[in-house]
Amino acid sequence: MSDSAQLTPSKAANTILRWIRVASGETAAYTDLDMVREGLPGTPYGEGVKIIKPPMASPVRSSEGMLVCNPNDPTEWGIFVNEDASPERRRFTIAHELGHFVLHRAKRRTFNCDKAAVHLSLESAGLIEREADDFASNLLMPGDVLRERITSQDIDLHLLSGLAKTFGVSFEALCIRFIKYTDKRAILLHWDNGFLKYEWRSRSAVLSNARIRRLSDPVEPLRDTVAADPTIAQEWNGIEMSAAVWCVGEQPYMKLQEFKHSYGVRDRVLTLLILEDAEPRRWDNSWSDEESYDSFDKFASSG
Repeated sequence: MSDSAQLTPSKAANTILRWIRVASGETAAYTDLDMVREGLPGTPYGEGVKIIKPPMASPVRSSEGMLVCNPNDPTEWGIFVNEDASPERRRFTIAHELGHFVLHRAKRRTFNCDKAAVHLSLESAGLIEREADDFASNLLMPGDVLRERITSQDIDLHLLSGLAKTFGVSFEALCIRFIKYTDKRAILLHWDNGFLKYEWRSRSAVLSNARIRRLSDPVEPLRDTVAADPTIAQEWNGIEMSAAVWCVGEQPYMKLQEFKHSYGVRDRVLTLLILEDAEPRRWDNSWSDEESYDSFDKFASSG
């Protein structure tokens, strides 16, 4: 498409979702990626392309996903995925590569995305990798459906886990999408081997200057929190405590709910904090310089 360089990931994904809904006659929560892949060549986003072949196992062990053009036939493209990844991760990778197809194929003919580039959107991975992740998130977790499912609901990890299954994505991907979409003051923390790997803050959390206390470098879970309690592996219903336990500048009377999800080997932990509402602190303009609301794009990962 001649003007694809001007497309935003969300606009492209939402346009494709509208096409799917018109074709199927329904608004489905689960996005059929085969329908997207097969239908793109017949749209302006697939101009000049006859076919995107079904995903195949990647021949490169270090590759999480690849999008390649047949060197002998520029109308034919193919997707490769890491066959050892979970079904949810493979699904996100396919959507990520379709994002490259829609947004970036005019720039190059081959995209080889390692594990740090797909799903993590590392700053060092470059703008196009972050855009492909953003496209995938919008395509797989439609914003209108997500908003409908979380509006006026009591948020807990049971609800978010159910939504992840509905969308066919990982629990972590859903939690990140929730943080981006919610009007609540919310913070998502990912701990790896006991240290903070990344932090996501919702817009409301940023505007109210909600920040976690950092008493060590690298950052470890704070005392008297669920995250620091090794006897609690899962806390899906949330435990209420003073917001001041976790966050700098919060008054002791302000409350938050702390949720915790530990993965199988328990060296990876997700903490979700949902704080009581508060007015934006208009005297603090530090948030206005932040393009995103997190440190997710700023960490280094071994993949």
